[in-house]
Amino acid sequence: MPGIELGTFCMQHMCSTIEPQPLPDGQDMSITDVATSLLRTEETFSACLARINSVVLQPLLQSGSLENLKLFLLLNDHFHVLWNLTEENYRTLQKTLSTLESASIQDIYLVWKADLFLDTYIQYFSTFASCTVVQGFDHAARKKSEIWKQHKQSLQQFLTDFSPNTSIVVALHTILNKPFRDHLQQYSLIFSKLKETSSQYPEKEVVTEAAEQFGKLQSFISQALDEACLTRSLWKSLGHKFVDALCVPNRRLLEDSRNLTAFPSTGRSDRILLFDDILVLIQGSGFQSFDLKLVWVDTTSKDVGKHALRIVTPEEEFFILAKDPKAQAVWQWKLNQAVRQVLNGKRDFPLWGKAGEGRDPPACRCFKFTFRAEGRFKNAVYDGEWCLSKPHGKGTLTWLDGRNYVGDFKEGLEHGFGICLIPRVSEDRYDCYKCHWREGKMSGYGICEYGNDMVYKGYFKENMRQGFGILENPSSADHPFKYTGHWDNDKKSGYGIWDDKEKGERYIGMWHEGQRHGPGIVVMQSGVCYQRTFHLDKMVGSGTLILEDDCVYEGHFSGDLTFVGKGKLTFPNGFVLEGTFTNKSSQVTQTRRILDASGELQDDAVTKVQLGHEEFPVERRWEGLYSQFLEFIHSGGQAEMEESFMGFHVQTSKELRKSQEYLFCHSGTEEVPGKVDFLEELIEHQEEEVLQGFLQQALMSSLHPLGKLLKALTVAFQATYSGIGANKHLLTMAQAEVKHYARKIWEFYRALLHLALEVRGQLAADDLEQSDLDGLRIILPLILPSVYPELSMLYMLYHEKEDDHYCQGIVDLSLLPDVKLLEFLDIQKQLWPLKDLKLTSNQRRSLVKDRCFLSAIECLQKLITTVDPREKLDILQKTYEEIEKTISRVLEKEYNPPMDDLLPLLTYVVTRARIQHLGAEIHLIRDLMDPANEGGMYDFLLTALESCYALIRNEIRQSWHVPHNS
Repeated sequence: MPGIELGTFCMQHMCSTIEPQPLPDGQDMSITDVATSLLRTEETFSACLARINSVVLQPLLQSGSLENLKLFLLLNDHFHVLWNLTEENYRTLQKTLSTLESASIQDIYLVWKADLFLDTYIQYFSTFASCTVVQGFDHAARKKSEIWKQHKQSLQQFLTDFSPNTSIVVALHTILNKPFRDHLQQYSLIFSKLKETSSQYPEKEVVTEAAEQFGKLQSFISQALDEACLTRSLWKSLGHKFVDALCVPNRRLLEDSRNLTAFPSTGRSDRILLFDDILVLIQGSGFQSFDLKLVWVDTTSKDVGKHALRIVTPEEEFFILAKDPKAQAVWQWKLNQAVRQVLNGKRDFPLWGKAGEGRDPPACRCFKFTFRAEGRFKNAVYDGEWCLSKPHGKGTLTWLDGRNYVGDFKEGLEHGFGICLIPRVSEDRYDCYKCHWREGKMSGYGICEYGNDMVYKGYFKENMRQGFGILENPSSADHPFKYTGHWDNDKKSGYGIWDDKEKGERYIGMWHEGQRHGPGIVVMQSGVCYQRTFHLDKMVGSGTLILEDDCVYEGHFSGDLTFVGKGKLTFPNGFVLEGTFTNKSSQVTQTRRILDASGELQDDAVTKVQLGHEEFPVERRWEGLYSQFLEFIHSGGQAEMEESFMGFHVQTSKELRKSQEYLFCHSGTEEVPGKVDFLEELIEHQEEEVLQGFLQQALMSSLHPLGKLLKALTVAFQATYSGIGANKHLLTMAQAEVKHYARKIWEFYRALLHLALEVRGQLAADDLEQSDLDGLRIILPLILPSVYPELSMLYMLYHEKEDDHYCQGIVDLSLLPDVKLLEFLDIQKQLWPLKDLKLTSNQRRSLVKDRCFLSAIECLQKLITTVDPREKLDILQKTYEEIEKTISRVLEKEYNPPMDDLLPLLTYVVTRARIQHLGAEIHLIRDLMDPANEGGMYDFLLTALESCYALIRNEIRQSWHVPHNS
């Protein structure tokens, strides 16, 4: 048969079988009989394998060309594994039958190692098919024909069914194929007998399963060899250009548009080839190939025409047009199954699967791909999740120039949270953006660490800083600074705070296009501060300048703070100079004194001048923060959008931390628990008796939206009033700001509650329109701990002079022993708690001082341990109650002291409590206390405390100075 082509021969003779030796018939055939028959079969087959090895395989390895040698070596390896497995089966059976009177299913190695046999045969025939595809046997027969002449007679003995003139190619192909398939047929007969004999044994299911698997194996081999012959024929029909580019040993042709009519939408002359790993479009002398892992058959598109399939890939989209519905269905099924199998990493068993494996491939996948088409992603490598041909989910995108993005994608664009590295030009450093993204652009909250060590934390819109943000240059830089405020189109714009750490000054005010523009306040480290109007970073018009010694100048002054032009200078003692000032001299047109009714200089209006309160309304100071929260509410309060609006206060996903741990975003110290539905919590805790406790927990948590808002507001407050900004002339600004925070947080709480009820469907038409609860009363005590250090410092500075006078009065009065102090304060002797002490006159002076009204004194000293005005008032009331208890014990009856008695008693307690900055404490309570307490008991006691403070500060100090040697 020298003229017979191998492809034709395969179709006619490859699947023919050698008639197997029949097993003994009879229903009473035992397992031992089956084992004996299997032993003879394995013995015969092992001898056959030995002849194949010496006559075919060894000469084949000598004759193989370099390009096919690896395949032949692999085939040889699988052959010997199969040979060893056959001999192991033979030895096991031989040992069993020689030592046991009767065999059982457990003694048959083939049954219990069926998976091993199956895997070995699959690997052998897969490699054999690859040799067929690349025409390895043809090349081997031509390469060393003299070798085959030496073994021709031996080869003919294997081919007794054929003519003596059978070609070497056919001989090699048949000998390395047919004996193995005949042997598998013998295995099938063995299993059929085992099924009959084992019907009464518990191993029946094992035998049945093994028999089914070997049946599938024969089907697999037939299909694999058919695919191999079809693929071999294709390579012979194509030109060398296509074969060199596409021919791979383990690649199989699954469908050809010339066999099943179809053509791409680009033209009828094109050809479509579906392989088990790629889809190829041949267009004239060129072609395009698409990895099946990134091929989607879109049957949902409305644009698909009659008998058409829409094929989408990462960079291409086209239609396959079939001639009729049947061809369309076949192409769709084969495409989907080929894609599914390549995604699974293995072919079906058998090759086109079983009923349960015929499902369509998943729309979402994970793969690596390099973009080649023009666009923003050109030459970038994407490694991650895909959906319908576009990056979707988690992934990494890397460009050739060093740019790198790790994070979330949606429909082909960066969307969600992501980390982006951008190399700096001519520097070995990177800008690192840890941001939220929307449709490929930074949008939402982000943290950017620039290569020059600057850091920006704030909001973005379309890749530009927009809204509230903080830009800081560290202290180690040449020009350290920090800006906390609003941005527009990547420039400082609106209300913002600029700290020039090099100069030691702070600007608080308005900006435009990156420059100071509008009203502004400058506060210096030295204590000097001024308020002025700026135009494109230059001062214009008149302003107010306050010097270190509290002199107040109103008028024009230069950048170096020199008085220039008309102005008025007011001294702390009340004297006023008003006139025209120059750099060299001043022309004073008028000098006058401001006196109060007692004839003393009135200096309060001078030393306590307040700046900025009218120029910067609290409603307009931090609009960028409030707008983000409002947008979050309007978006429906969706948990996945919370970080984008409210900032990073939880850890990033595990996937990102694994991808690039060095880009990890700071997330605070809180552990991240299971996600809690805060909207449900709002509904459950809206009753007044549990509301304040719930809100306290929410505001303290960095995971709750209200807690995130308070954290951001606290950062803004500290940026304004801490450090250099701790200036007494800013107290009114700060006080109004804190109250506004409380009102806004309450407003947002009500908005979230409205949203929660709306989501649940419980919102009536008039719900939440009015509230009987006072939001300021509820929220203010909860947020004060966050801003108290800065606010308290402003109060202390504002009332510093008063407290100095008060402290001097305390020092003077503390020199007096208790009895003298009680007498000096004109406290009635019947109220003195001295008779409780059994002391001599010599002991009294030393010990009474530590015992007199001690419980009231210790109670009052707790005033500085809390920040809540309500709690401070509670302490004041308890102090009054302790005074009352002490007097009642002395008088041995209930006694409510009138104001004439209470005031000196309370003055005594205040004197001995020695509370520093008592004036600041009193004014903080008065300014921030609940208005509902005005006119009540708390108001009465606070007024009494104010009177005591005034007495110690002014009247006692001025009317009688206690000698230090008293």
